Amino acid sequence: MTSTPSTPAEGSSGGWTLTGRHVLGVVVGFFAIIIALNIWFLTLAYRTFPGQVSDTPFEDGLAFNQRLAAQAAQARLGWEAAAAADSRGPWVELSDAEGGPLRGLTVTGRLERPATEAGHRLLTFRETSPGRYEAPADGLTGAWDLSFRAVDPQGRAFEGRRRLTWP
Repeated sequence: MTSTPSTPAEGSSGGWTLTGRHVLGVVVGFFAIIIALNIWFLTLAYRTFPGQVSDTPFEDGLAFNQRLAAQAAQARLGWEAAAAADSRGPWVELSDAEGGPLRGLTVTGRLERPATEAGHRLLTFRETSPGRYEAPADGLTGAWDLSFRAVDPQGRAFEGRRRLTWP
């Protein structure tokens, strides 16, 4: 007698079969996970950055043309500036279009931390040598952003920004 392999009868299932309900469940589950993750990411983004870039956006927009005019006037002056930091504080060297030192300017400035709103320092520079202006500021470490404004006796102004680093 020979044995014949047994096969399932016609129409009966020999194991698990993928049906339309399974596919529907997978598709619905996939999109439910995507939507839940999107809602979670949107919530995190909204809580960490509300979208406000300026406290006075309307006023900033009105002053934009004035800022462009001031930048054009500064470019016509041809003045150059160099700034650095040493153990006594920041210094700025200003020269005219021919490279000569600019003397007798009123130079003011502000030091700000690049990553925080805390710790601003207002500076008043004094001329220590022709064209070189220094501001005493002790106890500085790390990176600071220097914003300065130099005005000559005729009212012509030069503004600059530099990132300075102290050890």
